[in-house]
Amino acid sequence: MNIPIWSGEELDKIRTACKLAQEVLVMIEPYVKEGVSTGELDRICHQYMREVQQVIPACLNYNGFPKATCISVNEVVCHGIPDDGKILKKGDIVNIDVTVIKDGFYGDNSKMYLIGEPSIKANRLCEVTLESLYVGLRTVKPGIRLNQIGRSIQQYVESKGCSVVREYCGHGIGNRFHSDPQVLHYYADDGGVVLKPGMVFTIEPMVNAGRREVRLMKDGWTVKTKDRSPSAQYEHQIVVTENGCEVMTIRDEEIAAGRISRLMIND
Repeated sequence: MNIPIWSGEELDKIRTACKLAQEVLVMIEPYVKEGVSTGELDRICHQYMREVQQVIPACLNYNGFPKATCISVNEVVCHGIPDDGKILKKGDIVNIDVTVIKDGFYGDNSKMYLIGEPSIKANRLCEVTLESLYVGLRTVKPGIRLNQIGRSIQQYVESKGCSVVREYCGHGIGNRFHSDPQVLHYYADDGGVVLKPGMVFTIEPMVNAGRREVRLMKDGWTVKTKDRSPSAQYEHQIVVTENGCEVMTIRDEEIAAGRISRLMIND
């Protein structure tokens, strides 16, 4: 397994791409509301990326994916295709996944948005999923096995009565969208990978309120829970540091909430 170690100017370029990626998620938030279509949200993001940020939307035409973002609603686990016919309604939970390319380097992140007042179950699912991401982030440090990230996430999620999706995972990312290592969100063989400073990858747990099984729809992209229970996902892109990790897609809202360690922030 050939896992790149990033440093210097190249790592700074990754940081720049990550900052731009998180800015899209912040920009789109006021538009994510009852009555808007996921197709319209995608157009707003696409225009912002192209015209304001002057970046390339990495998802657009990636292996044939037709849109600039992935937008997944309720029981859609991931890779939801934005559509003008999909209108958000009160009680929906929505994941928007944004990846940008700037100067040949990638920044990748996603977060959940709640429409109106979702059910207690959906609210709790989003909270458990977000905390599972933080659990994974706090696990990262040089010298540990990669699979300890998945172990910590799985233990936390299952202790809350939810389940971790196993078919999709985090990934190495830098000047390629997807590379080694594969970052599983459950405990499994990791091929002996030990974390080292300079490794860059995403942690992006997908958590179901019901069973973990999923199904791929006929469009070849959209993934839904088999039991139609709601699913949630949060994603950050990180670099392993000498002390732990730096969260390169950190948002101000998370810093203000005090849920991210100061060690995870590049001041």
